[in-house]
Amino acid sequence: MTPPQRPQRPSRQAQQAPETRSTPAASRGQRPTKPGRAAQPETASTSRSKDSKNNRESAAPQTADPVAARVPVKRIFSAESSNFFLLLGTTLFLVIFGLVMVLSSSSVESFTADEGFFGRFLRQGMFAVIGIPLMLIASRAPTRFWKRWAWPGLVLGGVLQLLVFIPGIGYGYGGNQNWIRFGSFTAQPSEFVKVAVIVWVAWVLASKQDLLSDWRHVLLPVGPVAGAAIGFVLIGNDLGTASIMLLIVFGCLFFAGVRLRFLGLALSVVAVGALLFAGTSGSRSNRISVWINGCTELDYQDACWQIDHAYWALAGGGIFGTGLGNSVAKRGWLPHADNDYIFAIIGEELGLIGAVVVLLLFVVLAIAFIRIIRSTNDSFVRIATAGVMIWTVGQAFVNFAVVLGVLPVLGVPLPLISTGGSALIATLLAIGIVLSFARAGNRTPPQPTAAAPTMPPAQTAADRSRMLAADRAQGRR
Repeated sequence: MTPPQRPQRPSRQAQQAPETRSTPAASRGQRPTKPGRAAQPETASTSRSKDSKNNRESAAPQTADPVAARVPVKRIFSAESSNFFLLLGTTLFLVIFGLVMVLSSSSVESFTADEGFFGRFLRQGMFAVIGIPLMLIASRAPTRFWKRWAWPGLVLGGVLQLLVFIPGIGYGYGGNQNWIRFGSFTAQPSEFVKVAVIVWVAWVLASKQDLLSDWRHVLLPVGPVAGAAIGFVLIGNDLGTASIMLLIVFGCLFFAGVRLRFLGLALSVVAVGALLFAGTSGSRSNRISVWINGCTELDYQDACWQIDHAYWALAGGGIFGTGLGNSVAKRGWLPHADNDYIFAIIGEELGLIGAVVVLLLFVVLAIAFIRIIRSTNDSFVRIATAGVMIWTVGQAFVNFAVVLGVLPVLGVPLPLISTGGSALIATLLAIGIVLSFARAGNRTPPQPTAAAPTMPPAQTAADRSRMLAADRAQGRR
């Protein structure tokens, strides 16, 4: 009978093999078997326990997926600033309110023109349906997009404005040659020229920000181009639109930081030119004469008809108004009741309270623009936003002043409220540009700044005098 043999000791390579070679069990996170010991056979119970363990391990990382999915949604809803929503909400409210007032003020004249009671309202609603999506699309564009399209937009606007002088395409109304017609489609190119001038002037002044103390760098680029754009409008005898464009250019120059003496000198030259231009037309001369001297019985049927009936409409409204749709002036007494003089219909139907609310809405619109201007360090954004603010809010207050008799009749509509497809679409496009500035400014991450060494605050003269007085008091003690 042979004695039992002693088991051989595993070699050094066999001991190091489990450490250097990874087995499938080790890759799955299982405990490797010790060397020299046979692996236990896998039974049904052990396989179920391993499967449940693997399921728990695979389910563990999935708990972070809902958190990761919630972060982009939160960023989407918190991406826009309060300035963005303030400007967007006020604009949409004014557009909807304008549609209501267009329906109320134009129903009678629309019916007498064989367009039905809702003819002009539906046409204005169609322009709003076009303009609002265009505004939202423009709000998605980056700032560099508008800088890149400053020159092409200005050239395109100039070409459209020149089309009003081509026979068969351009046509006039009320003595103004400022519209184009392609079949049943009509447009007023000067409204889109305003947008192009704002973007171009802002781009030029922002690129010359450090040279604006020299009058040559202000006059040479801005004067000829803006003067040509305004001159084309004046050739069409549209003094009201040209006045608003002049106001826009001066507003951009002011917010760009141009010296006030340059602006004062330019304003004096423009005022003299405006007086000379106004004297070339009999109707404009009569309007200015009536504005200065007041209306007489001889002027009632001519220059004072629209002015007097606007006064009577506002006076008839009282404090609370006659009610929506109950205006008397819109029944053929007040010309352009749905356009230039829609504010008189608002005062008649909604009273003093409704007129004041409309005025305050434009004040809120101005506050939204100013907040966007104060929240940016980009000169282009600041100047362009100021130009759009001067256009919309400034033109609104010019319209208020004309209806109230503070200014002579200029023929400018109330932005976002009066009828006019070109004016509504162009204004919404300009506001969309400002919305893109508000969006881009809110998404700009704060730049990390290096920790500067803390310096003691500088002593003022009052601080030094107090310290000397304290030292003298201690010396006497």
